[in-house]
Amino acid sequence: MAAPDELFCWEGDWGLPSVDTDCLVVQKYNADFDLSAKEGADSLAFISLMEEKLKPALIYAFWVEPKNYVDVTRRWYAEHMPFPLNFFLPGRMQRSQLEKLRLLRGSESLEAGEELEKELYRDAAECMNLLSQRLGSHKFFFGDSPSSLDAYVFGHLAPILKSKLPNGKLQQHLKSLDNLDNFCTNILLLYFPRDGRETSSQKTSSQSEGGDFDHVPNKRRKQFLSALVALGAMLSYALLTGMVSIQHVQREALEVPPDLHAVGSEEEEGDG
Repeated sequence: MAAPDELFCWEGDWGLPSVDTDCLVVQKYNADFDLSAKEGADSLAFISLMEEKLKPALIYAFWVEPKNYVDVTRRWYAEHMPFPLNFFLPGRMQRSQLEKLRLLRGSESLEAGEELEKELYRDAAECMNLLSQRLGSHKFFFGDSPSSLDAYVFGHLAPILKSKLPNGKLQQHLKSLDNLDNFCTNILLLYFPRDGRETSSQKTSSQSEGGDFDHVPNKRRKQFLSALVALGAMLSYALLTGMVSIQHVQREALEVPPDLHAVGSEEEEGDG
C-alpha cells in the first residue's frame, strides 16, 4: 500500500487556517463527483475566469503594491521563517510572484503604479461581481454541498477579506458584496472552527496587554543573542566572499630596525 502524501501548508493568521491561497484551496473536500456535466463546465469556466481576472490582482495587492508588501506580506513571512532564511526568502518569493504575474499578463513590463493597479483591480472587481451573481442567495455555488469551485473561490477571497492590508481597495469591494462576504465567513465557521486557537496577531496583542514587564529581561536577552548571531553571520559571509581579509603581520616587521636605534642615540649624544 502506498504511503499517504504529506502536505505542508503555511500556518494561519487573521482568523484563517492558512494565509496562502493555494493552501486554502487544497484544504476543502472535493465533491465534484456530484456535479452534472453542465455544472462541471461552469466550474471550470469560473476557475479560468479567476485565474485570468482575480489572481493577478491578488498577486499585485500582496506582493507588488509597495506598502502592502513591506508592512504586511514581507513582515509576516519574515516573522514566520527561521533565521537566517527570513533575511532572503521573502525577497525570493516576491520575485517568483512577479514572474507569475508577468506570465498571467503575458507582458514583460511590470511596474507598480496607479495605471496598473486600476487595470488589475477593475478586472478583479468584475470577476467578484460575476461570482456574486452566480452564487446569489445559495449557500454554495452548486447546491447544499461544497465543490472545488467553492474551495477555489474561498481560497482566493478569504485572504482579501481577512488580511490587514494598508491598501484595502479589493477588500472594500468584496465587503460590499454581502453574499460573498457571508460565503467566506460561513465556510470558516463550518469547516475551520477556531476551537479556542489563537492567531499570531491575537497572541501578540494578549502578550502586550498582559505581562510585558515580566518578560522584558528574556526579551532583551533574546534580542542581544539575535544581534550577536546576525553579526557573526555577516562577518562569516564577508570572510567567505573575500570582502574582508585578515592578514598576519610578524612582530619583527613592526619593530624599529637596530640601525635606526643607533643613529638616534648618536644624534641625542651630539645634541647633548
